[in-house]
Amino acid sequence: MSQETRSETATTTGTGLADWQAGVIGGLVGGAVMGAMMTMMLRPAIVGAIPALYGLAPPPNGLAGWVVHMIHSAILGVVFAAIATGTGVGRGLGRSAVVGLVYGVVLWVLLAALVMPLWLDAVGAGLGPDFPNFALPGSLPGHAVYGLLLGVVYSFLR
Repeated sequence: MSQETRSETATTTGTGLADWQAGVIGGLVGGAVMGAMMTMMLRPAIVGAIPALYGLAPPPNGLAGWVVHMIHSAILGVVFAAIATGTGVGRGLGRSAVVGLVYGVVLWVLLAALVMPLWLDAVGAGLGPDFPNFALPGSLPGHAVYGLLLGVVYSFLR
């Protein structure tokens, strides 16, 4: 008579974070780097235009601009996670990085170039750029870096 001993083991290579949590963290990492780039290259946007979206400027308010920017970064990171999970594009570092980069450029087109100028005009901030705001280099490099880092961090954490 033989005896068998069975034990089940589970192995995981990820961090155990939910997709949305990886999206938040990826969004915050990408947002921090993008915010630093904006602070150096587009200071009026981070201290004026971004807080003005919510009536927090004028006068210039860098702290409010950073807080709003980071909240947007986290929320948009969750949106990326939903897209990546729903379509399966978030698996694999290379694919996730490319999809993140494209996502960042799409955000630049939709949010920075189209929505932001209209929103600033709607709230009467008087700080909005012309519509549409496709002026280069503008914030395109920052949005591209945001998306790239979001994709990389998201993939790494998943």
